[in-house]
Amino acid sequence: MNGIDRENGGRRVRLCLKTYLDSRGISRYALAQATGIGYPTIDRYYKNEVVRYDADVLTRVVNALDCGIEDILELADDS
Repeated sequence: MNGIDRENGGRRVRLCLKTYLDSRGISRYALAQATGIGYPTIDRYYKNEVVRYDADVLTRVVNALDCGIEDILELADDS
């Protein structure tokens, strides 16, 4: 199949924003204020309750945190 696995493969992209913020003592409220994104949206990202990630939200978050996208997203085994 041209080297492309069309099956899920048991892995999926998962947010790890909670781990990142908690390890640095940054509150969801502070992140919402720094990004201009509403607290409910930040809360959904923090709790990994987002089904479709918004590129603008992710860009604003990594810019506010001065981190890379790989610091808040990971490829995890589906469990």
